[in-house]
Amino acid sequence: MRIIFLSALALLAAGCVQNPVYRQTEAPLPVSDIDQERYLGLWHEQARLPNSFERGCQRVTAEYGRREDGLISVLNTCVEANGETRTAEGRARPVGEAGEGKLKVSFFGPFWGDYWVLQRAEDYSWSIVGEPEGRFLWILTRAESISREQRADFEARITALGYRPADLVWAAP
Repeated sequence: MRIIFLSALALLAAGCVQNPVYRQTEAPLPVSDIDQERYLGLWHEQARLPNSFERGCQRVTAEYGRREDGLISVLNTCVEANGETRTAEGRARPVGEAGEGKLKVSFFGPFWGDYWVLQRAEDYSWSIVGEPEGRFLWILTRAESISREQRADFEARITALGYRPADLVWAAP
């Protein structure tokens, strides 16, 4: 319980500090259509833009599930450098057009942030997630790790979206 409380406080504090804008273009971001049922389940973070709430995190996962109230449950888990596991529980709700990959996510009270599925694989094996301001970006896969060729493909994809691959924090191979 202490870890959840500390995570909530950290997220609240992080919300007060503006993350830098990493995106190098003002062109509108694409948003993929998603089948919510297929998007649910466990995802492994392969890369992310630096952010205060994941500082020191390794082996990060995000697990999405269906809630009884119609929202989506969100469970983010990471392993800190000292080996301890940290979790953050939240909820998400669809916004935008039906089937569009735009969601709002909340980990603390009434505060909601944008979560846009920018690109995804046809088979839902990977997803690139961001938000319209260019401050956050994640590369998620169903697999625990990726090959060098897959990383090169992701680097090309995020470059086309206006991000610099060198800005990302990549998961250890």
